[in-house]
Amino acid sequence: MKLLSVAIPSYNSEEYLGRAVETLLTGGEEMEIIIVNDGSKDDTGKIADAYQEKYPTIIKAIHQENGGHGQAVNTGLKNATGLYFKVVDSDDWVNEKSLKKVLDLLRKMHDEKIELDLLIANYVYEKVNLNKQKVIHYKGAMPVDCIFGWDDLKHFKQSQNILMHSVFYRTQLLRDCKLQLPKHTFYVDNLFVYQPLPYVKTLYYLDEDFYRYFIGREDQSVNEKVIMSRIDQQIRVTRLMIESTDVFAVESKKLQNYMLKFLSVMMMVCSVYLVKIGTEESLEKKKKLWEYLKESNPKMYLKIRHSILGHSMHLPGHAGHAIIKMGYRISQKIFGFG
Repeated sequence: MKLLSVAIPSYNSEEYLGRAVETLLTGGEEMEIIIVNDGSKDDTGKIADAYQEKYPTIIKAIHQENGGHGQAVNTGLKNATGLYFKVVDSDDWVNEKSLKKVLDLLRKMHDEKIELDLLIANYVYEKVNLNKQKVIHYKGAMPVDCIFGWDDLKHFKQSQNILMHSVFYRTQLLRDCKLQLPKHTFYVDNLFVYQPLPYVKTLYYLDEDFYRYFIGREDQSVNEKVIMSRIDQQIRVTRLMIESTDVFAVESKKLQNYMLKFLSVMMMVCSVYLVKIGTEESLEKKKKLWEYLKESNPKMYLKIRHSILGHSMHLPGHAGHAIIKMGYRISQKIFGFG
C-alpha cells in the first residue's frame, strides 16, 4: 500500500527535475512518485525513464503529448494508487525531514482508521537569486497538530491562502468531486485547491515547512510579465472556479466565507492585471468578467462586488488607480515575486 502519491508535471525540466525527485525518494516505499513527461523536447523523458528503471517500485514515468500543467496533474491523478495525492512542480522540491513527519502522520491516520480529507503544511518561497526565504504558515488561522473541521477556522491573514503547495488531498476525494483541470492552461492550481473544498470534512494542519517553492526564473508562470501575457488563462481559471461551486450551498459559513474571499482574490488579480495592461481590449475583458460573475451567480456577485477587494476594483479616477496599485502589491505578495 502506498500512503502518498506525488505527481511531478514535467516539461523541459532536465536541469532541475533531479532535485525534486531526490528529495521525494527519501520517503521510501510508502511513496509513489509519478513523473509526467508533458511532451518535453529535452532529456526530461530519458531522466524519468532512468529513475523508473532504478526505482521500479516507487517511480512511474508517464509520457504524454503536451497538454499543459493541468493535463499533467490529471494524468498523475488518474494513475495514482496512494491514499493521498500531492503535486510537486518539477522546479520545486520538499524538505526531507518534513516529508518523514508527513508520512508518519498519514500512516497514523490510516492505522487508526481516521478518514482525513485534507492535510495542510507550510510552504517556503525560495528566492534563490536573492538568497532569501519566506515561510508561509497557518498558525493563528487554524488549529495546530489536531483534526478539525471548517467551523474551527479563525482569521486568515492576506498571506495565508491555501495553495497547491500546502495541500495533500485524500485521493478518492479528488475523484469524488470529479476534478478535471483544463488543458493548455496555467494557474490551474487555484482550481485544484478550490473545487474540492466543499467535499472536505476533516482537516489537519501540520506546522512543518514542507514545500520549497522556487521563485526567480524569468519564464516562470508567476513572473509579472508572464502573468500579463497569459491573462486570458487567468480569466479562464477564474470563470471555471465561478462555475464549479455554488458557494451559498456550502454548509459551513466559515468555509463559505473562505471560498468567497478566495474568489475575491482571483477577481482582484484578474482586474489588477487587466487595468495594468491598460488597453481598451483589456478593460473590456475586465468588464465582461464581472458581468459573467453577475450572470452566473447574482448573489455571489453582490457579495464579492461589495467586499473591500471587489469595491476597490471599480473606483474611478485617481482614488481608483491608487487602490488598483495597492491591489497589485497584494497580488505580488500572493504570487511571491514582490
